[in-house]
Amino acid sequence: MNRINTLRAALVALLPLAAIALASPAPAQSPSASPAPAASPTPAPAPSATPVPPPAETKSPADSPASAQTPAPAPAAPVQTADPFGEPFTLEPKKVVMLKGTANWDSAFDALIEAFKQLTALLDKDGVKASGNPMIVYTSTDDTGFTFIAEIPVDQDVKNLGKNMSMGNSPDGKALKFVHRGSYDNMDNTYEAITNHLDDKKLEAKDTFIEEYITDPLKTAEDKLVINVYVPLK
Repeated sequence: MNRINTLRAALVALLPLAAIALASPAPAQSPSASPAPAASPTPAPAPSATPVPPPAETKSPADSPASAQTPAPAPAAPVQTADPFGEPFTLEPKKVVMLKGTANWDSAFDALIEAFKQLTALLDKDGVKASGNPMIVYTSTDDTGFTFIAEIPVDQDVKNLGKNMSMGNSPDGKALKFVHRGSYDNMDNTYEAITNHLDDKKLEAKDTFIEEYITDPLKTAEDKLVINVYVPLK
């Protein structure tokens, strides 16, 4: 997996604005002709005897009933926080029906989906309901493929187990929790970030890791998957 660093440069152009006031010169006044004789002043009319009503009493905004009933502004909506990444977590053991399998990386997701389908068909046949989210426990990996255990939590023992199926308990103990959103093919980026996180914190992980499928992998579009990744620590 190659790390891709994306560098973004933002260029902001500041354009000064100049305001230019244009004033045209006032036209020159021509000299006046001989001054006109002054008119005799006209006597001003006597003031009216009608009384002027006093101005109406004004009210301050505080006295207005409309202002008193003005509703308070609605509180701001809470800001959604990012998914936890590297959160300390304690895995609790759960009773599970499990299926062991192997797969190569080229068809990894198809193999996991097939394992979940077999376990789901078994539960439907026996009338047993799942009591938790399906999980994949990776037990070993190499450059070509991996071995895994597909697990579905249940509250009771399941009968008529098929080939490579058994009852057992899910992993437990101290771990770190990471969240992946998107397709299974993009899990490489998540696991690279997990590796970098462990290196930065100088933490040592066990040889196994667990994926918990929060969205149903049998019904959810692959690019809409939400998967919790648990990394057990030594």
